[in-house]
Amino acid sequence: MTNVSTLAEDFTAMCKAGHMDEAGEKYWAQNVVSLEPMEGDMARAEGIDALRAKGEWWYGAHDVHSVEVTGPSVNANQFTVGFKMDITEKESGQRMQMEETALYTVADGKIVEERFFYHG
Repeated sequence: MTNVSTLAEDFTAMCKAGHMDEAGEKYWAQNVVSLEPMEGDMARAEGIDALRAKGEWWYGAHDVHSVEVTGPSVNANQFTVGFKMDITEKESGQRMQMEETALYTVADGKIVEERFFYHG
């Protein structure tokens, strides 16, 4: 069984190296749930295929200029990672800076839930 601190460190290091999709593939549980603080189809995604589709939607809808990743901070079976992103929404052409904290919950060595909190 993977130690939560070890998983959190590896997951975050992969994200810092720009390998966010690979980090998810390595650590998401098959029944993983992703929760966003917004309305619509992307507010809740359940299952690894749904999270893959969410990622494809995100990269299809945004040009990502840079990402800064901080953390992790670990508490029992959970950890947080901070993300600061400079992105342009493709549809509107609006460039924006976005900051969020992700709270990951781990069970049996896999991430079973990711919950995002937007700053500002």
